Amino acid sequence: MSSIHASLAAEKVTEIAGFPITNSMILSWVASALLIFVALIAARKPKLIPRGIQNVLEIAIEFLWNTVNSVLDDKKATKKYFPLIATLFLFILTNNWLGTLPGIGTIGLNEIKDGEAAFVPFFRPGNADLNHTLALAVISVISVQFFGITALGFFKYASKFINFKSPVDFFIGILEIIGEVAKILSFSFRLFGNIFAGEVLLTVIASIAPYAAPIPFSLLELFVGLIQALVFTMLTIVFIKIAISGHEEHEEHTGAYAH
Repeated sequence: MSSIHASLAAEKVTEIAGFPITNSMILSWVASALLIFVALIAARKPKLIPRGIQNVLEIAIEFLWNTVNSVLDDKKATKKYFPLIATLFLFILTNNWLGTLPGIGTIGLNEIKDGEAAFVPFFRPGNADLNHTLALAVISVISVQFFGITALGFFKYASKFINFKSPVDFFIGILEIIGEVAKILSFSFRLFGNIFAGEVLLTVIASIAPYAAPIPFSLLELFVGLIQALVFTMLTIVFIKIAISGHEEHEEHTGAYAH
């Protein structure tokens, strides 16, 4: 079934033991299962000269490693923070790309809600759900705080936010706290806005001209999905770099990465 569907909120498809299961949640589970499956296949019999899936994964991992290391400029730090960065990138990218598959957002059932017929798709891009992107943003920002504390120590890192040396330092600390909260909002709304806009675009095009017309737009969304995954992870890397640096380097980076 093909229908124009542009609901901001993810819809409940079913429930398990009273826990609602939404269409965006289902596609996120599919993305997780797909990543686990590919990793198991690639790592089952690793070869010295990689081919097939192993080769593709090694190219992706090498690209990510070089990207992280180019920002942190420290192989020891790169090795420490790389698992989080790689996980975020691959999970976000997989979710974004799954959302461009035919039928996502357009195949579902008509249900009666509040006396009116409403279309509920079986699958929806995970990152087109604000709850999903908000969770990713919280994970990213909390991880940055944790890494900052472990690198500098609790009291030294906390002095960036709570400082009574002077009224100016105290005011700057308040701004830093506001800035950390703003990061969560910026992360979540940026990713959500771009992916939701792409979902609406593909759904409308598929409803108007369901055959050849969606192909170029799907290719565009593949590119947008890659860029958004890179933006999210690159900002996380930069914020980690700032968090694990001393106050002098922190002040230097703050102006450069404020936007």
